[in-house]
Amino acid sequence: MSIEGGSNHLAEKTTVAESLSNSRKGRLYKVIVIGDPNVGKTTLTYRFCEGKFLDAAEATIGVEFRSKIVNIDGEDITLQLWDTAGQERHRASMIRHYYRNAHAIIFVYDVTNRATFENLKRWIDESNQNCLDDIPRILVGNKCDGHSVVPTNEAQHFADQYAMPVFETSACLESEMETIESIFMTLAHKLKHQKKFLQRRTDNESNINLKAPTSQNDTGSKCSC
Repeated sequence: MSIEGGSNHLAEKTTVAESLSNSRKGRLYKVIVIGDPNVGKTTLTYRFCEGKFLDAAEATIGVEFRSKIVNIDGEDITLQLWDTAGQERHRASMIRHYYRNAHAIIFVYDVTNRATFENLKRWIDESNQNCLDDIPRILVGNKCDGHSVVPTNEAQHFADQYAMPVFETSACLESEMETIESIFMTLAHKLKHQKKFLQRRTDNESNINLKAPTSQNDTGSKCSC
């Protein structure tokens, strides 16, 4: 669901409220997915939630979110994935909104575009300023179906500096579905492990403003997986 402007506010608020209501049987965790434009954040979350590749995905304007229930040791856990705009003009007014009450973060870069890897430090610094620094985090190198210019060992070294696991995958390839599921299941296990720590924040989510952040209308540009 794309969060844009004006007339959709009520529908957006209702959708978030329904997601919270539908998750009462288990825990609901807000996971934000961040990184440069065109690294494949939208196609990555779509592949996990829908089990298929999102053809002709448009650039995210503001925030999109999808939910999926996974079962960890007999307990249902709802992952609410917030796919955030990478463009600076769409992010500036929403930073506090999409970081608010986040339980985990997935950082995404494009293995075929070194600049997106080098920009990760900026994304991590921003998240550290807006989130608790010990929430679960995962690093994902997307588009491994192309020519990688970021060596795996370099990505591993970078991830080790921030004590987070790293995965390389491609949202384009159906053969990578198992790896993509592993990314989110690893995160779900981490969240369950920290359940006692997160319990109070999760239980209090019904008290936060459920209206999703908005942005100005924009036609956006096409992005690849």
